[in-house]
Amino acid sequence: MDGEITPDEVKALLEADADVRLVDIRDRRRFEHSRIPGSENVPFHELANRVAEFEDDNRVVTVCPHGKDSVRAARLIASATGTTDVRVQSMAGGLEKYGLKFGLAAGDEHTATDAGGDASADGDAPF
Repeated sequence: MDGEITPDEVKALLEADADVRLVDIRDRRRFEHSRIPGSENVPFHELANRVAEFEDDNRVVTVCPHGKDSVRAARLIASATGTTDVRVQSMAGGLEKYGLKFGLAAGDEHTATDAGGDASADGDAPF
C-alpha cells in the first residue's frame, strides 16, 4: 500500500480526469444511496475474489465510510501478486470527510430501495 490520500487530493484527481480508479468498498445498497461521482462499487466481501481486476491499473484509491476499512482494502489489493506496479492508496477520513466538504452524488430512490447488500463493516452509517 502506498499510504493515504486526502479528500482534497482525490477531488483534484477527479477534476483533472486523472488515470485513477476510485473503489468504494461499501455494500451495494449504501453505494447506490450516496457515492463520490466517478467511483465504482466493489464491496469488501468481494474484493479478494476480484483483486485481479486491478492488475492493469496505474492507480487505485479505496474508499469507505470513515477511512478505516479502506486501509485494509488497499493493503489487500497491494499485496496481490499482479498489482505490484499499481499505486494503491486509501482515502483518509472516508466518505464522511469527503461528503462534508464536497458533497456526494445520490442514487435514485428506486435503485436504493431495490438494491440488496450486507451491512457495512464500518457500522451503520449511511455513508
